[in-house]
Amino acid sequence: MNLSTVTSASRAGPLLPHLHSTSPSRTNVTENLAIEGRNLSFSVATRQGKTVPILKDCSLRIPLGQFWMLLGPNGCGKSTLLKILAGLLNPTKGTVIVKRPKSYVFQNPDHQVVMPTVEADVAFGLGKFNLTHGEVKLRVSKALDAVGMLSYQQRSVQTLSGGQKQRVAIAGALAEACKVLLLDELTTFLDENDQLGVIKAVRNSLDSSEEVTALWVTHRLEELEYADGAVYMEDGRVVKHGDAKSIFDFIRARQSAYIKKINS
Repeated sequence: MNLSTVTSASRAGPLLPHLHSTSPSRTNVTENLAIEGRNLSFSVATRQGKTVPILKDCSLRIPLGQFWMLLGPNGCGKSTLLKILAGLLNPTKGTVIVKRPKSYVFQNPDHQVVMPTVEADVAFGLGKFNLTHGEVKLRVSKALDAVGMLSYQQRSVQTLSGGQKQRVAIAGALAEACKVLLLDELTTFLDENDQLGVIKAVRNSLDSSEEVTALWVTHRLEELEYADGAVYMEDGRVVKHGDAKSIFDFIRARQSAYIKKINS
């Protein structure tokens, strides 16, 4: 899979479950792309009046219906880039185009899963649609089934593990018929079983629908096994992007070269 440059934008705020945007994008997404970011830069000003660059001329392209990952060392800017694609931050320069509707899922599920039961939480965002009770029930059931949580429909949210809460948050986005999932390091605070459950839930959701695209921020190289493609960042720049295996090999070679340099 050969891809070249990239762009994106949309959405916001903690404690707003299943953040979801339906307003039209400023520019049409290129055919067969769900996310496109062109020459994105982002800077912040310090109290001393200095400008500190966080992102530097980043471009990326994510195809429709695929599961892509955004990787790189801590502090490289990957979460900032995801928030720009989600519309939580505005780029200093560049163009953001993301297929809508889109949803941003927080690293901490407690910022997003707020209703007392699983069913109520997934249904929460559907209030803005003109749906019958039966239509709401059907959407909730299909979304929970996609993430492997259908049997938990009547469970109290307080009884769920962190990974189960993450899957409920993803189900809420799917119930609202989002086209793009933007996922910020969902497995960071989870145990191994929950990590696997969440990533498989995303993979299964995409496999069951050709209309959903996901971009997953992670620092875990082993998670590339589930991805169609990936973007690798360093020092605020997109260094490489393409199919998952080529990115895996590229990162491994980079790590090996660094270790040899340290040892010598």
